[in-house]
Amino acid sequence: MIKHIVMWRLKDGIDQPAAARAIKQALEGLNGKIPGLIRLEVGINFVADKDASDVVLYAEFESQAALEAYQVHPAHNAAAEVVKAARAERRVVDYEIG
Repeated sequence: MIKHIVMWRLKDGIDQPAAARAIKQALEGLNGKIPGLIRLEVGINFVADKDASDVVLYAEFESQAALEAYQVHPAHNAAAEVVKAARAERRVVDYEIG
């Protein structure tokens, strides 16, 4: 199984709470639509800290091939546009378990 974790900081000068909700809705809407995607959830940070990210994605995939297919899937690309419009910074970690 592959775990895929992405954290974003949102741009200054936008409605960050609304942008975070839009990201959550767009990405969580991918559940059940992409082969090999086992689980995907999005969390919105509620702690004000200079080192914190604003939004985090946690996803599980059947395999590395499934993660690679997710990255180019049209539904993912549409959701990614919502994220790209609001993000200032992105961090990602992908790792295998089991």
